[in-house]
Amino acid sequence: MKRTMRSSKVSLFVLVFILVGCKSKAIQTKEISESKNKKPNIIFLMTDDQRWDNMGCYGKPEFNTPNIDKLAEQGVTFDKAFYAVAICMPSRVTMMTGRYNSNHKVGFVAPEDYTLSQADFAKSYPAILKNAGYRTGFIGKVGFTVTEEATRPSMPNNQLYKKYMGGVFDFFVGTETHDRDGMITWPENDEVLQNIYKEGRQNSGRTLRTGEAMMHFIDTQPANQPFCLSVSFYAVKHDNNNDMFMPHFEQFKEHDFSVPENWVEGDNPVLPDVVKENARGVYLHRQRSSTPEMYQRLVRRFATQGYSVDEQVGFLVEKLKAKGLLENTIIIYTSDNGRFQGSHGLFDKCLLYEESIKAPLIVYDGRVEASKQERRENALISSVDMAPTIVSMAGLQPPASMQGRDITGVLNQTEDLSKWRDAVFMEDLFLVAMFNKRNNKNVDEINQNLIDTNKSYRSRGVRTDRWKYIVYYEHTPRIEELYDVNNDPMEQNNLANNPEHLDILKKLRNQTESLYQKAIQ
Repeated sequence: MKRTMRSSKVSLFVLVFILVGCKSKAIQTKEISESKNKKPNIIFLMTDDQRWDNMGCYGKPEFNTPNIDKLAEQGVTFDKAFYAVAICMPSRVTMMTGRYNSNHKVGFVAPEDYTLSQADFAKSYPAILKNAGYRTGFIGKVGFTVTEEATRPSMPNNQLYKKYMGGVFDFFVGTETHDRDGMITWPENDEVLQNIYKEGRQNSGRTLRTGEAMMHFIDTQPANQPFCLSVSFYAVKHDNNNDMFMPHFEQFKEHDFSVPENWVEGDNPVLPDVVKENARGVYLHRQRSSTPEMYQRLVRRFATQGYSVDEQVGFLVEKLKAKGLLENTIIIYTSDNGRFQGSHGLFDKCLLYEESIKAPLIVYDGRVEASKQERRENALISSVDMAPTIVSMAGLQPPASMQGRDITGVLNQTEDLSKWRDAVFMEDLFLVAMFNKRNNKNVDEINQNLIDTNKSYRSRGVRTDRWKYIVYYEHTPRIEELYDVNNDPMEQNNLANNPEHLDILKKLRNQTESLYQKAIQ
């Protein structure tokens, strides 16, 4: 009898152990399944006018960007990412909508000087993710205006943000160009946001304020909802003291930065005449970067701003760790366009040389084990790919309106790169003469006169793995540039008139026209 009772107890213990084990295994399986099906959080970080090589992970450790470098070390760093357009307003719209400048027509100058319609904004990546249940946030420089219908001219209007963007963003802290212009914020009753941007607040640089708002978004994030946060830093553009956090300047104020081989003291005689005579970058170079002293002054100040951004990236990663969010968060880091800083005898951006058109692009995915994502990537990427990629990362289908390509297959190395694109399309539709006349009622006549008098330097072109082709298509006769970027990375030797390269010139000329026709469809 005692043996039978003892045996029964053992049997009962075994049964309970098995049931508990099965339940535990079922719970573990469910957790793994839920983890795989869980929507990732997505953070899109964009700086303003940050040249691609002004950070350590792109070969310039003197800029001191340890947190961005660490993000690059732990993620995928793209070495051949390029802007479809390299000036802030159209570039920002391109990345948010996945459409080329010639297609969305949002820009500074006629005839591509429209606002973005509310219907088109409804097909942007934040709107799509919002409709899919994401909490959406925007912090920083907006750079474009949404209106009910696309209208001309595209003039900034902060007061329209809530009316036309309020249904897309749950959390918003933004303005047009400077955060000292009067921030528009919601939720309107958020006292923390109001304090961050309180007028006259001391010891608070614009990048630090952006970072504080970013941390506040994370702190207010509901536990069971995915989020998509777009952060558009005002740095590293402008270089006045009130655009910088001056304590960060101390480390750079005596440092002599290396000077690019294609930096030009004074004017550059080999630029195309239409550029030398008309482009804004020429006279801005004379004013800002045409002597060694000017160059060092500017780069020290841009390095300061880059360091301030880097510090906020570090704070962001630590905040995500502390909240237990990092392992399910994707962080994308890029800029809206590059900047010449004296290269080619130019300041500014827009023109299609590498310093302007090449983009920093880092993608960190906390869901992926480090060994599978720590690498450099050479696939050709365009800024027009950002929107469809973000939509795809959320497990959604990009709309037909998006012209870019989803790069998630490149990220996870499932893409057959032999079938990937062999060229990226790029364009520059900005004319400073048109910008200066943007409020004139006769802008279309002024534009046509610039074309007729050969003063237009609008251009388009392609960048392949090896070649760069540029055509100033409104000039008569057309002006062409061709560079073997592998052997001439500083773009010093224009091969367009070299008969030995006639075949590649013709090929890229035709490819540019073909990609342009697809862009405007």
